[in-house]
This record gives sequence, structure tokens and C-alpha cells, in this order.
Amino acid sequence: MTASPASVPLARPRRLSILGATGSIGQSTEAVILGVQGVFETVAVAGGRDAAALARVARSLGAKFAAIAEPSAYGALKGELAGTGIKVGAGPEALKEAACMEADLVIGAIAGAAGVVPTYAAVEAGRDVALANKECLVCAGEPFMRKAREKGVRILPMDSEHNAIFQALGGENPKRIEKMWLTASGGPFRSWSAERIAAATPEQALAHPNWAMGPKVTVDSASLMNKGLELIEALHIFGVEAHKLDVLVHPQSIVHGLVSFADGAVTAGMAVPDMKVPIAHCLGWPDRVPTAARRLDLAQIGSLTFEKPDFERFPALRVAMDALAAGGAMPTILNAANEVMVAAFLDRKITFNDIARNVEAVCEEFEKEGAARTPPDVESALAVDHIVRERSRARLAGLGR
Repeated sequence: MTASPASVPLARPRRLSILGATGSIGQSTEAVILGVQGVFETVAVAGGRDAAALARVARSLGAKFAAIAEPSAYGALKGELAGTGIKVGAGPEALKEAACMEADLVIGAIAGAAGVVPTYAAVEAGRDVALANKECLVCAGEPFMRKAREKGVRILPMDSEHNAIFQALGGENPKRIEKMWLTASGGPFRSWSAERIAAATPEQALAHPNWAMGPKVTVDSASLMNKGLELIEALHIFGVEAHKLDVLVHPQSIVHGLVSFADGAVTAGMAVPDMKVPIAHCLGWPDRVPTAARRLDLAQIGSLTFEKPDFERFPALRVAMDALAAGGAMPTILNAANEVMVAAFLDRKITFNDIARNVEAVCEEFEKEGAARTPPDVESALAVDHIVRERSRARLAGLGR
């Protein structure tokens, strides 16, 4: 499905810079852009270490600049783009250059803590950001959003759940709501017994029933840690108190977020489980651009079901919600420890249940030391993140895993 530019009410092509262009979000963003020829202009694309993949998307979207995070990949990227006229850069400064180029919107989709610095650079440069990187808000939420307010930058939530909430709010003041729910599919282990979950393999954790995502996010979905991280994001995006945030397990992944108001009304953001829907909403906002996403047919689906999360079988969600309530640097600590533990699980060094167990132990360790005060700026948050990762790896080494 390709829409003509005339069907999209934008005054001129909207200039985009895509950070994380080779990941799953980047690929879906590319599909949305190509589906509405002439509506968007790509000024820059940035990726991690896959020069061939980054070159392909740079050519596909006609980018002016391509930046790769891995310095040693510079030669490969330059060779791939020889003769195209596309400028090339490599390393952290190149990522920041891509983030700060003249653009109407920067897509922040570099996975993990590696995405914080370039996305923050875009905010400092006064660029509006469509945010798909959890770590910007989980690791450094307060200073990140403070800088956005200072610069008059709009942060558009690109995650499906937060985008659904954004649409369900309908312009209402978030401070006037009673409750906000993010939904979780329940992942591949929703109906599994505790004993079966304890023996889960990486392959089983990566077999998500509804979404195609990167391995780290998919494991977080299996443990429900991702939903805890998303609650922390929601606190910063919408400025609501922690006690107003909650989770519902919704295996169909049709309702992505719900908001209840003081008069008893409840609004919901609904769509098929396809990231092109929230991506298109962010790219076109405040207008809308068409996508080729499958349309929602409620009659065909027949029924939608909802459950309370089971904290006994999925303790990672409880650990994350405790960090949300504690505030300060605890979300930063939680996120860093979780990244290390998920990587260890994927490397078969620990069990699935060891992820939550070790993350909770690391959080408790820092809390007892009184080392969980709110980081005053992004640099301090990243310093905490670095210390926690080192301590988490040392913990794994001490366990003899």
C-alpha cells in the first residue's frame, strides 16, 4: 500500500534522523517511510556495527549521512557507500552528529544504554524525539525530561503501550486521571507452571507469541521485566505518580494501554500488534499517515481477555515495580543489572529465574549502601549505570557461573 503525498496533510517533507536504523524499530520505520513516498526526507541514519545493513537502509531512504557506532566498521561502511554521495562517519561522535543534524524529528531507537548519549544529544540540540529507547527514561528519566522541558522539545512515545496511552489521553491533563494501565501479552510463559519456567531455555524465552523484537527485549517480555521498565518510562513521559500506574496481562495484544478518569470513563488505545502503527503515528503527528498494517477486526477476534499479573511466577515485574516506587537511582540500577543478567542468560551462564533473583540482589545491595540517590544529570546516571554493570558482572563471576 503506497499513499500519494497529497493524501497526507504535511506542508513539506518532514526531515528525519533515524538512530537505530538497522534494528527492528528501524526496519519498521523504513517500511512506513517507503509506504508514503515524498512525505519524509531522511537526513541521517545510524546503526551499531553491521555496515552492510546500515548501507542498505541509507541507500533505500536516500540518507545524506550514515553513522556507525563501531569505529572499526568505518572502512566497510565507506566501501559499501562508495559512489553514492552519502557521507560516512563512525564512533560516538558520529552518532551524536547524526542526532544533531537539522531534522524535524529524531527517531531514538538505539537499543540499550548505548542509545542514551546520542538521543540526549538530539534533545540538547532542540530536536523533537520519537522515543523507542527505554533506557533514556529508565536510566536517566529525570535529567532527560528536564532537558526536554528546558529546550522546548516534544518527546513522542513510540513504544506501542505508551503511544496507545498518548492517544487514549486525547489531550487530557495526565494529572487528572485516576489510573493508567499498560498491557502485557504475558509472553511465551504466560500459561507455564513455575517449575517449567525455572527450566526455560533461551530459545523458549525468545519464542514470543505476538511480537518480533530483538533478543534482549524479547527475554524481558518473557520475564515481564519489560512491563516494569515501561511503567518507569510512563512515569516520566506522562508525569503521573507511581501509584497510578499498573499492568494488565492481555494475551491478544490488541489493547495496548488504558486510562481511567475521575468520572468513571475509561479510554483504550487499540491496534493490531504491529509496530508500524505507533511509528506512523509519531512520524506524522499531529497529522496521520497511512500504513500497510493489517486492520483491526474485532468481530473476527471475537473476545479480548485480561488477567492480573502473577508476581510469584514472574518476580521480575515485582522487582521492577519496587524500583519504580523507590525512585531515585533505583530504576537506573535495576536496568543496568537486568541488561547484564539477560546477557548472561542468553549465554547460558545463568537460569531464567536467576535473572530476577540477581537483579533484586544487586538493587538491595546498592540500597543498603545508600547509593541510590537520584542522579543530577545524564552523565551521573551513566556513571551509576557503569558501576552497576561492573558490580553485576563481578557478582556473576563470584557465583562461579
